[in-house]
Amino acid sequence: MTYSIAVENIKCGGCANSIRHRLLNHALVEAVTIDVEQGAVRIQGDPAGRAQAVQALTALGYPEVGSVEGFKSAAAKAKSFVSCAIGRVDRAGNPGG
Repeated sequence: MTYSIAVENIKCGGCANSIRHRLLNHALVEAVTIDVEQGAVRIQGDPAGRAQAVQALTALGYPEVGSVEGFKSAAAKAKSFVSCAIGRVDRAGNPGG
């Protein structure tokens, strides 16, 4: 089954790469597709893992749309900047990933 999570702060392929790598480490996730322009993360897997996926996304700095405000929103943006940079480095080392 496939489900989507609308998230904040996705800016580029580096962001998408970080998200994909983190979510694929969860047992209930089989595949991940990210639409950078729409800010949508589509997950193929057991929907029972949705809460875990949302938690992992938030930890990376990509919270579900509408779930954080104020200082927490600023902190999420800072985390996403770091995740993005890491994703870009990983992507440079593995252009196909």
